[in-house]
Amino acid sequence: MFLWKLSFLFEAEFFYGIMTGMKLEKKIFEIVFHARGGQGAKTAAELLAQAALAEGKFVQAFPDFGPERTGAPMKTFVRVSAEPILTHEPVVDPDMVVILDETLLGTIEVTKNLDENEAMIVNTTSDREAVRQKTGYAGNVYPIDATGLSLEIVGEPRPNTAILGKMVKISEIVKLENLVDVFREKYTGKIGSEKTEKNIRAIEEAYDSL
Repeated sequence: MFLWKLSFLFEAEFFYGIMTGMKLEKKIFEIVFHARGGQGAKTAAELLAQAALAEGKFVQAFPDFGPERTGAPMKTFVRVSAEPILTHEPVVDPDMVVILDETLLGTIEVTKNLDENEAMIVNTTSDREAVRQKTGYAGNVYPIDATGLSLEIVGEPRPNTAILGKMVKISEIVKLENLVDVFREKYTGKIGSEKTEKNIRAIEEAYDSL
């Protein structure tokens, strides 16, 4: 059984009743996106959720409570599980944090409840040690210039799609080819084949980056 529920607060939840194997240590893998309104965190979360759905997983993807305002700090939450997800609360103990705007480092507590054996991905031109100094986080830090990659390949400063490639590489919560298929199906009719393939190339290059 498949159910898509979309409320007036733009909260989307996805449930799928056929399960396949998951390479996750936890029953539920939880992600928090930190971004500013208009940077596409909600879109990235939905793409990831739809890729997980394609693999028969149970997922949730929803933004923090309240309307999204352009430029204002906001959060989006994702859960992926091999079993039904019973909670509907915001993610407070993430396994991965994804930061789309490096100006948020040091201004909000982006590493709250993030253990050192978990992961933080940051869209930044800074190196790993610089990010650690800004955040005080000594765990797994993965910097990537997702904005620069998007500008170079797509011609637009849209880090949300490129950074998905890095997320998939590190977490392995979905297969890259499924994410690519979802993106192609969702956007070819909206932005055209050429721009869609450029975005996919950005995702793939981020996946292959060190």
